[in-house]
Order: sequence, then C-alpha cells, then structure tokens
Amino acid sequence: MADWVIVVDDNETNLKMAGRILSKANMRVTAIKSGIKLLEYIEENDTPDLILLDIKMPDMDGFETINALRKTQKGKDVPVIFLTADENEGTEVKGLSQGAMDFIKKPFVPEILVLRVRHMIDLDHLQRNLYEEVEKKTKENEKLSLHVVTALASAIDAKDTYTNGHSNRVAEYSREIARRAGYKGKWLEDIYMMGLLHDVGKIGVPDTVINKPDKLTDEEYDIIKIHPVLGYKILSEIEEMPKLAQSAKSHHERYDGTGYPDGLAGEDILVEARIIAVADAYDAMTSYRSYRYPLPQAEVRAEIERCIGTQFDPTFGKIMLEMIDEDKEYKLREE
Repeated sequence: MADWVIVVDDNETNLKMAGRILSKANMRVTAIKSGIKLLEYIEENDTPDLILLDIKMPDMDGFETINALRKTQKGKDVPVIFLTADENEGTEVKGLSQGAMDFIKKPFVPEILVLRVRHMIDLDHLQRNLYEEVEKKTKENEKLSLHVVTALASAIDAKDTYTNGHSNRVAEYSREIARRAGYKGKWLEDIYMMGLLHDVGKIGVPDTVINKPDKLTDEEYDIIKIHPVLGYKILSEIEEMPKLAQSAKSHHERYDGTGYPDGLAGEDILVEARIIAVADAYDAMTSYRSYRYPLPQAEVRAEIERCIGTQFDPTFGKIMLEMIDEDKEYKLREE
C-alpha cells in the first residue's frame, strides 16, 4: 500500500505542486486548505503516514493546528513536517518544541521534498515497529528484539551524512567500559541497548542542522540540544525498560553539573548515562565530521584525560584511557 501524506496549505499552487511531486514518487496525497479542515478530516477518516503543515495560514496557523492535533486521539502521534518560507531560526526552535519532526522550505525542491518525506515516514515506521516488538516480547516474557533496535539505530545514524555506525560503536564502547568496571550479564546487555538508542531523539532534528558543514549558530545549537528530551519522550513508552529513556535523556549531562538538559551532577546522573557519555565523546572525536577527519589518537587521549572530573565520571574516564592505551594500532575509531 502506498504511503499516505496529507498536505495542508492555504495556497492552492503549493498544494498542487506538492501533490504532483509526491504522486510521482508513488505516494498517496490528500490536499487540505486549512488547519480547521485538517482537524475535521482527521476526526472522520483514517490516520495518514505523515502531515505536511504550512505555518502561515489564516484563521488557524500551523502552530495552533499542531497543538490542537496533538490533543486528538487520532492525530496525537502522526509525524508532522512544517512547510515554511520563513528563514527565522527561532521559528524552527518553536516548531520542534511543539512536536514538529522537521522543516521543509518553500518553494519546494522536488528531490529534497521526496527525500525528507520518505525519510521521516521510514523512521516513523521503524519506531512503531519497535513499540510493537516491545509489546510482543513483553507478552512472551522476552527481551527486545535486537535486530529491530539495530535497524532503528542505523536509521538514526543515516540522518548524519558523515558518521556511519556511530550508535553501534557507542554501544560497543559502553558495554566494554561497563565490563571493565565490573558489571556483568544482563547489565551489559541493557547498556548495549541503551548505547544503540542514545541518539534516537535526533529523529526530530532537521537534517540541515545535523549535516551543517560550518559552526552551528546559537539557535541551531539550541535545536541540537532538544534531542535528548525528544529521545526521552520516544523511549518513555517502553515501560518495561525505564532506564532506556533516562539514559537517552542524560547522556549529555556533565559530571560537574554544566551539561544539559537538566544540569545534573555526579552520581545524580544515571550510571549508564555516565558511561555512554564517555563512549559518545570518544566516538565523536574519532569519527569523520563534515568539517574534519578523525582526530589523532594522542589528541583524543589528552582531551579525555583533561575532562575527567568535569565532563566525565573519573572511574569511566580512566577506563576509557586504559582502552586507548591498549589500542596501539588505533583501531577503535570509524574506518
């Protein structure tokens, strides 16, 4: 069955253009001219795979519409991408905080419109499959299906053009740090799962911000900083493994209390999140970025050593240094 997209815009030309582009990509498209009519339509019909929602509309703008949509039973979980000709970055911050998953600029570039829409629908389907898998495995009294979680992690990593396998490497580094710290058995399985999903909130960060080749503006950095909270919201539905959500939320907290989103310090930070923080930082420095190659191993080691007790838990930071010192050929990095 074809993916179904509802396009909401008061401009008929925009509706026709979006409909033509998405129809050529074998998607089913429904055109609606106002937020009010969207709410009426959602109430009386099945749920679409995605809604493209214009921000500037008469009577009810996009922000008002998404707030009303999230209060309905049928519309509360439908992914929404805002359509806008506005270059104001504050608009993006406001939209993401109200539940939009991405932004697409007008006038449309056909290839970008199709790629963004397809990517968001695929991510949403993977997320729903994860929830369904959790429910099924819970009934069977079994753990999460690793291949579903790995698929979701790969989809998250695919948003970043310059990092391949980031989530998997962070999961492996985290498990090894935990093993060396004396943790065993299911604890190691759980932290591996947490490492795989630590960046799940990046589903809600626009690709243009994640893949920007230059230094981020303050507004763009604020958008990036939303992803731990988005990750918490996504994973908090998995009640059988509550630490999954908390580790995603807290992996950017710092040991000295200057991190985000909650400014937690020391042992107030979930221990799994403290481990993932070291692994995540190590992989960030040893991976390709849009603006640089992986850093030299000596530089990475010096930076981790410098940040022990401030950014990193001393115990786990020192274990990471041990792992670096044993890695004589510098294999613990993105190839």
